[in-house]
Amino acid sequence: MSITPAVKAILANYESDNPGVKANLARILMQGRLGGTGKLIILPVDQGFEHGPARSFAVNPAAYDPHYHYQLAIDAGLSAYAAPLGMLEAGADTFAGQIPTILKCNSSNSWATGANQALTGGVDDALRLGCSAIGFTIYPGSDDCFDMMEEIKELSAEAKSVGIATVLWSYPRGGALPKSGELALDVGAYAAHMAALLGAHIIKVKLPSNHIEQKDAQKAYEGTDWSKQSDRVAHVVKSCFNGRRIVVFSGGAAKGADAVYQDAIDIRDGGGNGSIIGRNTFQRERGEAMAMLDKLVRIYKGEE
Repeated sequence: MSITPAVKAILANYESDNPGVKANLARILMQGRLGGTGKLIILPVDQGFEHGPARSFAVNPAAYDPHYHYQLAIDAGLSAYAAPLGMLEAGADTFAGQIPTILKCNSSNSWATGANQALTGGVDDALRLGCSAIGFTIYPGSDDCFDMMEEIKELSAEAKSVGIATVLWSYPRGGALPKSGELALDVGAYAAHMAALLGAHIIKVKLPSNHIEQKDAQKAYEGTDWSKQSDRVAHVVKSCFNGRRIVVFSGGAAKGADAVYQDAIDIRDGGGNGSIIGRNTFQRERGEAMAMLDKLVRIYKGEE
């Protein structure tokens, strides 16, 4: 595999990392139909933990089977597949070496009242399963956020020491942050910047609205028109060390196909690295999901 100049330029931004971490980042960046472009589409399937199996899979019963998701990611030519421990274990042998995997190491559930997650996997599991990266969620703003930051500090250091990359989901919620502010532009950029400061290699955030939540931040945003989503994406990317970190954006709740495509166009035009999109693909019938993923690939390649 010859690494492209675009991927070499991305890897050069990770100045402290060892060859193992860079090799695993290269595995993800060179995989599938977007391989070598610097753009990514990752399939995440942790929604069974977060929302329950029926809410996640009943609309497309084939998706109850972990093999379904491995095969979807492979057949669609995606960059990686992310899931909790049990989901990866259920297909680890059948699909070994066919697609880079990301072990989601912490999880919540829909009954919890606090904004926190439990550790459900570790670096030893990621090594055993041949994963390219670990994944972890933090909730900036939560009363438990500092504990989560300390957990990922330890977990990420262990992962880096054995050559495994870190993907950090950074979702503001809880504490003094109102629900109305969770998707605010200033809040999302702040959360993305925290993930970069915590040493994440790949940062996953939600697409921000044009709302500015923090009173103390409003002056910094005055005088700029934030109505275009691509401009808001560019601001989040700039907040991640001026684009020196890989930033991907969540697909969010199920939505119409046109909205999914417009999000991808805005992510591309704003300089984001791609999408990490779950429910908007696996909750569709397989043929429809494959067609959607094909179009998303073409959008990120600049063909749409």
